[in-house]
Amino acid sequence: MKRVSILGATGSIGKSTLDLIENAQGHFEVVALTAAVNVAGLADAARRTGASLAVIADETLLPELEAALAGTNCRAAGGEQALIEAAQANADWVMAAIVGCAGLMPTMAAIEAGKTIALANKEALVTAGPLMTDAARRSGSTLLPVDSEHNAIFQCLAADSIDHVARLILTASGGPFRTVPADQIANATPAEAVAHPNWDMGAKISVDSATLMNKGLELIEASYLFGLPSERIDVLIHPQSVIHSLVEYLDGSTLAQLGPPDMRVPIAYALAWPGRMETATPRLDLASVGRLDFEEPDLNRFPALRLAREALEAGGAAPGVLNAANEIAVASFLEGRIAFGDIGGLVEDALASSRCASPATLDDVIATDKETRAAVTQMIQEHCA
Repeated sequence: MKRVSILGATGSIGKSTLDLIENAQGHFEVVALTAAVNVAGLADAARRTGASLAVIADETLLPELEAALAGTNCRAAGGEQALIEAAQANADWVMAAIVGCAGLMPTMAAIEAGKTIALANKEALVTAGPLMTDAARRSGSTLLPVDSEHNAIFQCLAADSIDHVARLILTASGGPFRTVPADQIANATPAEAVAHPNWDMGAKISVDSATLMNKGLELIEASYLFGLPSERIDVLIHPQSVIHSLVEYLDGSTLAQLGPPDMRVPIAYALAWPGRMETATPRLDLASVGRLDFEEPDLNRFPALRLAREALEAGGAAPGVLNAANEIAVASFLEGRIAFGDIGGLVEDALASSRCASPATLDDVIATDKETRAAVTQMIQEHCA
């Protein structure tokens, strides 16, 4: 029986992970669960799974969690140190699905403890990639990608050497504005931006898909995760979202991983690795799909992808600046404070004006994040004045 902990148990990835675990009774033991502020969801998941530890990140909510877990054998805890305790608990496998920089410290704690980590926290590798991968090498931790694109690459690589790879090809649906004229994109509403054609995702990641920033962040993540430079990683628009990524080998062979647009598929692969497990996910029906289309991304209409590649190639603090600036810009757009077309410009300005030094520690990463957020917030205030 595999012992598992889920950091971010009440988010979409956490819920999908719990769904798989609860439908595979007898194969997994839940050790620890965490949530940011969702006490009811966390307590319910802990009760259902018999978790030993439940952690709420907002320590002021701990009394509420303790009351919700009264009469169970699950210990309640709260705050940042408790999150780290959950990450280092006696589990074989840890799902790292805490969103944003809040997940940095717990994810690093799990890495330093030598855990097998299913990595769903995109920001961890984008902002602290070299620090995370170096720590994994030192501790012997295994990083299993959960993003569908990176998980697809991982499956295509199997036991093969990265030295045999010519390039990686990440696929992107193109989002809701793939065929929309540039002038209409600039004035798109939040409701239009979050209406993803294929995937059911949260508002922030849906907007990132609409700008193609999500694919840019994945490009950075792929570089750190698989150890390949920018010029050996391409992005291809594939509207059907059936092929999740491809690996082109030196001999001219190209392997692709196909599957339905359901995050339970890559999560199941990570859960069962190095084996596989049965899931109740819909099966891929290629006859119904009928056709698979591909096109090059338009970097003029979607500059976020260009900015992400430039940040990757610049290295140092640039990916962290890109991520923080984008988060503030997207949040402001969703609040109606800026236009959709302003997001890319704010990110580009933040990259151009940043003087953040290359991070040597996670504290440096967090400092860059805070400094960038403050700078972009000031830009937006001036823009709205």
